[in-house]
Amino acid sequence: MKNLLDQIIFGDTLQTLIKIPPNSVDIGVTSPPYNKQENKKGWLVNNVKYNNVSDKSDELEYQQNQISVLNELFRIMKPGGSFFYNHKVRWEKGILAHPISWICKSKWTIRQEIIWDRMIAANIRGWRFWQIEERIYWLYKPISGKKIGNELLSKHALLTSIWRFPPERNNPHPAPFPVLLPLRCIYSLLDDATGGVILDPYMGSGSTAIAAKLLEHNFIGIDISKHYINLANDRLSKLSEYAHFLGEEKQRHFVKTTFKERKELGIFTGKFRKDSHSNISLNRTLEYY
Repeated sequence: MKNLLDQIIFGDTLQTLIKIPPNSVDIGVTSPPYNKQENKKGWLVNNVKYNNVSDKSDELEYQQNQISVLNELFRIMKPGGSFFYNHKVRWEKGILAHPISWICKSKWTIRQEIIWDRMIAANIRGWRFWQIEERIYWLYKPISGKKIGNELLSKHALLTSIWRFPPERNNPHPAPFPVLLPLRCIYSLLDDATGGVILDPYMGSGSTAIAAKLLEHNFIGIDISKHYINLANDRLSKLSEYAHFLGEEKQRHFVKTTFKERKELGIFTGKFRKDSHSNISLNRTLEYY
């Protein structure tokens, strides 16, 4: 296992996962290829390829592959561990292809569905309203007799289930998620602990690895593209350039009193007071949270 730590492995995701020992990973974060069918009508840019592999396959085969990947991830996750799976709802042959339809066929317990408001539209023409959201599924491997796991610490539970920040800019990867996304996932669960093992089976340009190292954890990555592995390693060599994200994210988790203390004092514990809704500034629409 030690020879896998802080490495991005070149190879097929499923075939590589099979070789990782069971119950060896603390948290996983990833965003798999979406099977976008981009050579069909409605796309502004067609035939997007990743390492010469087209993001277009039979939908049922794609979903079955994702179930197999998810089940392998379940096997290698420690009991009580979590996996954050970023995907999106797609339009396929007149039917909405919803990630929940194959996730629920895997071994995971679904702890929460989080909305990622990307703030910008994806690569699509005007056949429908612009789709600016994606989903992040918080998946959980139960400890015996404890199906849902422990509560979040008060400072992390302060966050809502809608996360609002744009994808990474100036990144040559076709679908990069920002460092903020895995940073929030890892920090919310592991807090200030260090030395954990973080896995991203579709590592891409390395955002999960960067987040792991900022929080002083080890990572394991997998990718089928040597080009993007080189890009990820180059970004990791410039880790200090991403350090400001950690400070900014920790500020979003800061609370002066715990949930228990607020409850005992009779202080409203919701995100907003009921009498303040009409006073929320429209400038909030420009904020990240």
